[in-house]
Amino acid sequence: MLTKAPHLFDDATRVTAGDSRWQGRTSDDYWAFVGPFGGATAATILRALIDHPERSGTPLALTVNYCAPIAAGGFDLDLRLVKANRSSQHWCVELTQDGGEVATLATAVFAERRPSWSHQPATFPQATPFEQIRPYPKIKAVWANQYDFRFIEGNPDLAGATPQAGPASAYSKVWIGDRIPRTIDMLSLMSMSDAFFARIFHVRREFVPFGTVSLTTYFHVDADDLAAENTSRVLAVADARIFNKSYGDQNGELWSPNGRLLATTTQIAYFKA
Repeated sequence: MLTKAPHLFDDATRVTAGDSRWQGRTSDDYWAFVGPFGGATAATILRALIDHPERSGTPLALTVNYCAPIAAGGFDLDLRLVKANRSSQHWCVELTQDGGEVATLATAVFAERRPSWSHQPATFPQATPFEQIRPYPKIKAVWANQYDFRFIEGNPDLAGATPQAGPASAYSKVWIGDRIPRTIDMLSLMSMSDAFFARIFHVRREFVPFGTVSLTTYFHVDADDLAAENTSRVLAVADARIFNKSYGDQNGELWSPNGRLLATTTQIAYFKA
């Protein structure tokens, strides 16, 4: 029998349970300019939490603080259940390498999501169908080449080929899917919430030194909801409100093609420009 090879994303986010800590390893396939892609790191942390035998419920929120660079190679994940009650769990995760200081600090909330009254005031952003848009070309950052970006608005002019009097718009609307198609689950949804190109790249129309400092993603669906959507892509919109004294924000939404809001995300990032 032929067996299907694991997807690169599943290899990149693989974890193993140890006596007191879990172990993961960085992936060359999801490498950024000076370290691993933050979305893959966040998804790896989330995978460890989902696989933990004491975990109950489904991901509701994950905050990841990138405290220091992560070197290529293995790392340890120290998972600690801080507080649990009948409806939610609060977790803390520390990522370290070779017994050193914490490189990444995360907090997560898992919740028992029970049937309730529902209302979605947010409206689905109108978008040209995925199939009618050409994929964005590959770039220097290896991690980005694992995704199929199809820009509807805010196609980044990273070469500065279009002269403008001032900063360009920070807004973008883009379809995002895995370049090798993979059905969206909680892990890939987490990773894609950090897959937007840096807002500073859009505004300045060039690559500048950049790094996410803190990322928070809120999940508005559970695993069963995602399975019902049965999609390999999301419609993602993102914008920024301010760039000031080396830091800028980003706010984003991830939608299913059926018009369901799957997740919202916000982050603060460092830039040098």
